Order: sequence, then structure tokens, then C-alpha cells
Amino acid sequence: MTPSSQSTPEIVIEPSGGLNLPSWNELFAYRDLFWLLVWRDITTRYKQTALGILWYVIQPVVTTVIFMLIFSRVARIPTNGVPSSLFYLCGLLPWNYFSQTFQSTAGTLANNAGVFGKVYFPRLIVPLSAATSNLMATVIQLATFAVIYGVEKFGLRGDTFGVTAGTWFLPLLFIQVAMVSLGVGLCLTAVSAKYRDFSVVAGFIMQLWMYGTPVIYPLSRVPARWYFVAALNPMTFPTEALRQMLLGAGTITTPLFLESAILTVVVFFTGLIAFQQVEKSFIDVI
Repeated sequence: MTPSSQSTPEIVIEPSGGLNLPSWNELFAYRDLFWLLVWRDITTRYKQTALGILWYVIQPVVTTVIFMLIFSRVARIPTNGVPSSLFYLCGLLPWNYFSQTFQSTAGTLANNAGVFGKVYFPRLIVPLSAATSNLMATVIQLATFAVIYGVEKFGLRGDTFGVTAGTWFLPLLFIQVAMVSLGVGLCLTAVSAKYRDFSVVAGFIMQLWMYGTPVIYPLSRVPARWYFVAALNPMTFPTEALRQMLLGAGTITTPLFLESAILTVVVFFTGLIAFQQVEKSFIDVI
């Protein structure tokens, strides 16, 4: 058989019909690209900055100090009997990861349109890599929390708080936060691919959402008539659960956990489906 008579294999890439979830096998096949994007995000985030990786420490510490001055000293909001520095810093741990991943995900389609229009790869790899690279900041902030925890525990009034056995579930807690932030971010990027107005409101959404999450106040201070509203926020349980794990000062119940888990799954898969629907044809409208 001559070379000219041999048939050349042809690969056709076309969108699938209906409502579909991502192909997990395809995502796994592009795992090398995934880790490449993770490394790129980590190395370029604070490239050519004077302080570099120290910004991961400075940002939450400065925010904690501001919260201490405004909400603890001026507004006199109680902190469940634990030092205000640990209370606010602990609340910022899941919130900062949520906020960073949401903002990284919210502009996925619009910000990468040039690349998406030239080469094919599973688009979902981009937000997934951002969610993974953002964990580096979380790990550094956890180390910062550990240092301040040590100072407060052994130097001041360490008998009022302490780490609990539930700390072993810490990774699962941040998986939940990642699912919530990805779900909401994927929904927003799906809508903003066609209507750019929605990308503008991302920061505004985060500001309002933070005040609806027990970051600067304990859930125990929420009036009973508003408790169901707080429970509808999927970030309420992770925030309170982390305080319970690391400080023994959180308010967590089985109904709150179940509501948060159900909402997390719904938000995550809604975001996946919305993203899958839009990424099929967004190049035509971007």
C-alpha cells in the first residue's frame, strides 16, 4: 500500500447538544496543561513587585487590624470570647479564598477569548487551575494565623479558645469553598460573556456578600428571625465551621450543615452546566 493511499485520521471538534456536564476524562487528559497554568498563576501573580509573596501575609493582616479597630473597638461587636485578632483572621481565611477564586473565575471567558479562539482545550481547566493556585495564598495565610495563634495562646489568654478535633476536616471545608466560588463564578462568566455589564458588578457582589457572611460578626449574634437568611448563604457554614475547628468558637448545627451542603452542590453544578452551554458558542458573541 502506497503512502498516498493511506487514509489520514481526522479529528472533528464540535459542540455537544443538550445540557451536559464536562468530560472528566478529557480534563484528566489535559492534566499537564492544568499544572502548567497553576504554576503560571503562582509565578506571575506578584512578579516584579518589591514584596512579592509577602503580600499574601500583608493583605489579611492589615484587613484584620482594620476590622479590630472598627468593629471591635468602635462598634463593640463581640467575638465569642476569643481574641479579636484571631476571630477576624480566621473568618478571612475562607472568605479570601472564596473571593479570590470567584474573581479569577468570573472573567474566564472574556479574559481568555484570544487564547480560546486559537487553540482547543477544555475551557474549564482555566478556572480550575485558578482555584488550585489560590490555595497557595490560603496556605501562607494559615501559617500566618498559626503564628498569631501561638502568640495569643501562650502569651495572653489562651484558656478561652483552642483547636478542636474537627480540624482534620479542614481540607474538606476548603473543597466546599472552592465549589461555591467556582459555581458562582462560572455562572457569572457565562452571563458576562454576552452581557459585559455583569462583569462590572463582580466586586460589588463580593462587598455585599461579605457583610452577609459572618466574617466580622459571629453567627450567634444574628437575630432568630434572620437566621434562615444567614443559613441560605452557602459561605456561612464554612466560616463558622472553621472558627469551631481552629478556635472552638463557631456555631454549627446539623441543619446548617445540610442546607450548606445542598446549596453548594446546586450552585456548583448549575455553574458547570451554564459554563458548558455558553462556552460552545461564546467566541461568536465575545
